Amino acid sequence: MADTLRRLAITSSFSVLQDKLESWHKDYHVISCDQNLNRCCELIELTAKIQGQLFAILNLTAAEGGHYAGVDTLKTRLLPWLGTCFSMGRPSVTDDTSLQLIQVTSSVHQYSNLMLLVDAHKELDDTKSKSATTLLATEDEILQLKADLRSAHDQVEIYKRKLGAVDDYERQIRLLRDEVSYVSTEKAMLQERLVRSRSPSPLPRLSRSSSPMKSESPTRAQLTNSSRHARLVSRFSDLYAVERLEAQTLLRRYITDLEMVQKIIFIAVVESFKTAKLAYRQFKLRVRKTLSPSHFGPESLEDAAVDYIVRNLDLYDVQTSVNDVINAMNVNPRISFPPEVDFVLISALIRDTCRVAFAMQTLAPALDLAFASDGELYNEKKYRRSYDSEFTAPLVMHHVWPALMDGDAVVVKGEAVTRRGALWSRSRSQTASPVRSRSLSPSRSLVSH
Repeated sequence: MADTLRRLAITSSFSVLQDKLESWHKDYHVISCDQNLNRCCELIELTAKIQGQLFAILNLTAAEGGHYAGVDTLKTRLLPWLGTCFSMGRPSVTDDTSLQLIQVTSSVHQYSNLMLLVDAHKELDDTKSKSATTLLATEDEILQLKADLRSAHDQVEIYKRKLGAVDDYERQIRLLRDEVSYVSTEKAMLQERLVRSRSPSPLPRLSRSSSPMKSESPTRAQLTNSSRHARLVSRFSDLYAVERLEAQTLLRRYITDLEMVQKIIFIAVVESFKTAKLAYRQFKLRVRKTLSPSHFGPESLEDAAVDYIVRNLDLYDVQTSVNDVINAMNVNPRISFPPEVDFVLISALIRDTCRVAFAMQTLAPALDLAFASDGELYNEKKYRRSYDSEFTAPLVMHHVWPALMDGDAVVVKGEAVTRRGALWSRSRSQTASPVRSRSLSPSRSLVSH
């Protein structure tokens, strides 16, 4: 390339071109038209030769620069010139000049294509870089959101524990206040009796005459027994009609087997009654122990304890009973539950049933559930058949809702599913239940508050 450039400089082609142009300019008005045209063609041919040599130098220079060198220069200067300014008459161009122009044009097209590829690669790299940056930012935001969510859950659990502790404190405060009030009342009564015992003799006669009147006065629990009985029976029916269906809807989101859902609800109700009855006995023992030192009648200590419980049903620690019911259900081999959820899902039904069962123990006589067992003989006095039962089957496949009993009398009928072969299905489930219990119960954590 350097030799070609040196030869072009030595031949002084541009000086010759300039001299011929000045000579033609001087003789333009003297010579004829044909002579003017010949001189113009001569200048064009000379210019074409010089341009051919320059294009050859351009081609060699660009080749020495590699694939991407000089692309911007060709794009900004050569291509616009070729597109708008370059024109040449075909008869005046020599074969060598045409060949050089074809070669240069081919090279220009190659460089143009390379330039487009370079721009495409640059845009692709920029897009990749932006996408990677956006992806990293999105991942960071997701991680931050997950961390915030975990922190929020932790805060909620802390607040729940604090709220539970506050509720326990308030419950204990109410219990202590009631006990103090009751003891204060007993103290006032004892002081009044002490004063009367030290008064003159007519007072004892008045006391003896008034004693039969006091012994005939019933307690609050006895006065309200019938109304509380009717209210609690109605509430038990509402549990079946409302809370049971709500619990069934919640369970069906996680368990597709309707039979298993019905068994879970039935066992939850039965366990709630068992736990509430035990809590009632323990609570009554504590009340009797508290009232015993200061109780002097006229009602019996048992009636006084029941009357106190009726007046203070809100002192019943229902949450402890709910936890006990859930713990009992977790180890029950007759039912199973998906490991990702817990029986706490139906804690609302368990809580309301425990409250109703606890209040039923204050009645005289107390209301209780009928004994039920899968595979037992169907009793139409205690149960009605479910809509999907086999109405000619004599045995109970499983229970949907327990019957409520007042001694031997049925107060509210329960619901049962009757199927043929129920006894065989029961024996098969009992055979498989120990294995299922060992495999499923560890996956459910016990609820603790």
